[in-house]
Amino acid sequence: MPDFSDEAEVTHEAKRRLRVELLARRRALPAARRAQAAASVRAALVDLVRRLRPARMTAYVPVGSEPGGPELPEALRAALPPDAELLLPVLREDLDLDWAAYPGPGCLVAAGRGLREPAGPRLGCSAVADAQLVVVPALAVDRGGRRLGRGGGSYDRALARVGGTALTVALLHDGELLKHLPAEPHDRPVRAVVAPATGLRTLAAGPVSAPALPLDEPGSDDAPLALE
Repeated sequence: MPDFSDEAEVTHEAKRRLRVELLARRRALPAARRAQAAASVRAALVDLVRRLRPARMTAYVPVGSEPGGPELPEALRAALPPDAELLLPVLREDLDLDWAAYPGPGCLVAAGRGLREPAGPRLGCSAVADAQLVVVPALAVDRGGRRLGRGGGSYDRALARVGGTALTVALLHDGELLKHLPAEPHDRPVRAVVAPATGLRTLAAGPVSAPALPLDEPGSDDAPLALE
């Protein structure tokens, strides 16, 4: 049952205001800076994929000012082992996420809300449960792993299905890793973030069973944070 308490309304409004501010910042980024940031994010993720070698991973096609750029799926597919699967989301009418395999750029078709999605067979909402690496969008993440999305709840539902040993990674622009975010009971945390200047940073959302993962990168907690 939805929580209509005064506290819940305050949290909801705080998240709404923060979304407006963060989206405005992203829209204001010059095209050259967006392209440079996208290349840095892709490079960090490619390095992670090559070291973790997941048998199945999920990602998405960034749109507009989202970090990673539209080339992200192809860069990840090329970095995966030959027999590994890359799944991309397919948004359902109820805003939940189905999944389909990404075999190459020719499989993508235009979808609602400006998205691009794979046209292949749907694998079901539970397909994400078998992924060892799950890459998700975010407008901001805090040090506890709490993630601010666009408000539809699609990725909170998907993250609730992810296996306990999977590495969940949100993609950010610089300045979007914050000290604290307002959160609601349905919000699901992530375990790491990737940003252009800092690359991969692990968070306090829980342990990760990945020996090759560079945990506790020196100096990473001392990086300046915006909107604190």
